[in-house]
Amino acid sequence: MSLFKARDWWSAALGEKEEFDQGCLCVADVDNSGNGQDKIIVGSYIGYLRIFNPHPVKPGDGMQAEDLLLEVQLRDSILQVEVGKFVSGTELLHLAVLHCRKLCVYAVSGTLGNVEHGNQYQIKLMYEHNLQRTACNMTYGPFGGVKGRDLICIQSMDGMLMLFEQESYAFGRFLPGFLLPGPLTYSSRTDSFITVSSCQQVESYKYQVLAFATDADERQETEQQKLSSGKRLVMDWVLNIGEQALDICVVSFNQTSSVFVLGERNFFCLKDNGQIRFMKKLDCSPSCFLPYCSVSEGTINTLVGNHNNMLHVYQDVTLKWATQLPHIPVAVKVGNLQDLKGVIVTLSDSGHLQCSYLGTDPSLFQAPKVESREINYEELDREMKELQKIIKESTKTQDILPKSEKDYDDLRITAEVSPDLDVDSQAIDSEVRAEAVPSVTVKITLQSRLAVQKTKLSICVQPPLALTHDQFIFDDIESCGSKAVALSVFLKGNCPPAELEGDAVASYSTPTGIPRVAQCKFRLPLRLICFPAQPSKTANHKLTIDTNKPPVSLVNLFPDFADQSDEDQVNVLGFQFLTGSRITLLASKTSQRYRIQSEQLEDLWLITKELAFRLEEHFKKQNSKDFTCTFSGSVPLQEYFELIDRHFELRLNAEKFEELLSERAIQFRAIERRLLTRFKDKTPAPLQHLDTLLEGTYRQIIALADAAEENQTNMFQAFTKLKSATQLVIMLISLWQKLSTDQVAILEATFLPLMQDTQELGWEESVDAAISHLLRTCLSKSSKEQALTLTSQLSIPKDTSRLKKHITLLCDRLAKGGRLCLSTDTNIQQTMVMPGGCTPIQESDLEERTGVQDSTTMFTNHRHLTKQKSKTE
Repeated sequence: MSLFKARDWWSAALGEKEEFDQGCLCVADVDNSGNGQDKIIVGSYIGYLRIFNPHPVKPGDGMQAEDLLLEVQLRDSILQVEVGKFVSGTELLHLAVLHCRKLCVYAVSGTLGNVEHGNQYQIKLMYEHNLQRTACNMTYGPFGGVKGRDLICIQSMDGMLMLFEQESYAFGRFLPGFLLPGPLTYSSRTDSFITVSSCQQVESYKYQVLAFATDADERQETEQQKLSSGKRLVMDWVLNIGEQALDICVVSFNQTSSVFVLGERNFFCLKDNGQIRFMKKLDCSPSCFLPYCSVSEGTINTLVGNHNNMLHVYQDVTLKWATQLPHIPVAVKVGNLQDLKGVIVTLSDSGHLQCSYLGTDPSLFQAPKVESREINYEELDREMKELQKIIKESTKTQDILPKSEKDYDDLRITAEVSPDLDVDSQAIDSEVRAEAVPSVTVKITLQSRLAVQKTKLSICVQPPLALTHDQFIFDDIESCGSKAVALSVFLKGNCPPAELEGDAVASYSTPTGIPRVAQCKFRLPLRLICFPAQPSKTANHKLTIDTNKPPVSLVNLFPDFADQSDEDQVNVLGFQFLTGSRITLLASKTSQRYRIQSEQLEDLWLITKELAFRLEEHFKKQNSKDFTCTFSGSVPLQEYFELIDRHFELRLNAEKFEELLSERAIQFRAIERRLLTRFKDKTPAPLQHLDTLLEGTYRQIIALADAAEENQTNMFQAFTKLKSATQLVIMLISLWQKLSTDQVAILEATFLPLMQDTQELGWEESVDAAISHLLRTCLSKSSKEQALTLTSQLSIPKDTSRLKKHITLLCDRLAKGGRLCLSTDTNIQQTMVMPGGCTPIQESDLEERTGVQDSTTMFTNHRHLTKQKSKTE
């Protein structure tokens, strides 16, 4: 920040919601008063033309009514205003106003008033030119060395220079190699037009060269003639500055003239012949500049405004002054106002017009004397400890992290899932082959304690579930205000999901600008993906869950699936997924057991999870805190390994399809090159069946692409089934070994490291690396295993035998009493085996085995075990 601010002499706010740019400001004696006092002319993009003559009673006064000499709204947007000798037969100053398709020249005159309202000013249209092309900017001067009058040159958006000799149109010329218009100025010393092209180079064109070049209006419209005629216009000199230019200006002083160019990072001073006199690298991004002659110092000074609300004064490359402005200037001028020379006039893009001067008026402030009092050191120590405690707590976590539940967040997010399915399903583009695909409404509510800004709400569910809307944006939420949105969730893919949970995340900014995140989870109903069905007596896969409480009626556990009048559903219940799979749930009449059975292993997961959840909720309502579930069967690893092999096989197929597609694409391009060579040959030659080969290769590419797409769909479904089976295995292991919540979290992070499966990083290699880390740390048998190093680079394995061996070894070491933890210390292995667990496997034998079948036969076949138990019941 500058030490000295710009001293406000006079200021005004122009209109409402108007826009301005660097060409919208001009300072000159436009009414030809002859007293040497300038007026401020401002034009806006809306079309308002205003003329001011500030005369504040004291510095810093705002605009008075008599300061505004004239305000008129023109029909078209005003791009630029200039004052010069634009009317023939007189040397009086006139006002030129550039519109998009019109150039108007006005005479500004005033009538002396005899009453208190003061003088009256009006504008009179002297002449106008209708433009055939859209204008960008203009410049003026005594083109060709004329005396006593100014000519006007307008640059169009397509690169044409249109020259007007006051009331008549002279000629038009196209700039060669034009792409985008740049700033334009005129040098009277060299009689040249200087601009900066889109090639980031300063170009100079002599007026005489433009006058004798081919007329732009007489050119033909063929591209070849455009290029040939453009070459006739030759540049006088060119200089590459390496950046785009914001403005350009020519200043004459002491028989010499200099060309000043304001770039995006530098400003340049050039000689008449295009050589660099000096350049200055700017610290901040500039917005406007104005070179002017300092008669008192005999030098050329440059005012440079930037986007940090600063105005810098440079003398050559030396910074002489820096002052603070209340706005970002887009145009700056210097004028003589009310006998005050060198007043700086700045204009912002929103219409803040200010006249200021540079000064060092200090703000004299003396702190009042405080009353002397005795120091209470005990109170100071107590306050210091409290402040240190606050500082320590605030530095523990960053502000971007969500706060704990104890603290009241600035924004709280809640999700409410409708207890009933939608009457009219909102499912769209669903791939499920069921007769009707239901949907459920989720209402997300945002409650704000403070005013928050830029709030973005994102809702996410795991595919194959889908949402009708997944993102909402709120500009501002008022203090103690709330916003609520509703959306629907439905099953889109043709396979059951691995999870029935969703996340809602809201990112926002506090009033102080700190970004924060609030989030919540919601649980979707089971009715969304399945419906009641007849129980099935036979099934390939069965699981038995033991509890320590008396059996609960399934009608009470699943009131949304059971018929209250059907007594048979007290102990047996059937579920059918929308995709066709059927699951049966049985409750034992005599023992405290529940059995879940299905034809597919992965289909057991959601029903098993829902059963455990509803049992916990049921006994929690009865204030029973010692309810537990256990699993005494064998973990179905063999069936789990089959799902792993299926998923891995599809990944290998995807690699093969990718290689075949690459080969066919190379072949296709090679045939294309040969065909093009034959077609370009002047002497036609037979194609030798290249066209037939090209068509056959094209069909092969299309067939391979369809097969790869189908394989990708199958791989997504296989990965979803694998996640369901993986979560089922994790749940069974946790119930079997009675793992704590932290240990279950370690298992989930080990077996489910990826939300999505890709060819670059797949599930198999990620899980294998995670299990290997556990086996050599918390589940290691000796220090020798801890010394083993893992490969740092993950790549797709050749087969799944290593992964299956490690999973088997993990279960075996858990059965021997190993416990999961994140510590790297060696765990003392216990020799005891959990009841009903896996039979211990000799470590030496397991490490030497290479086959998978031998390592898995040690686990009791799950189907035989459940059949024997059913007979005993």
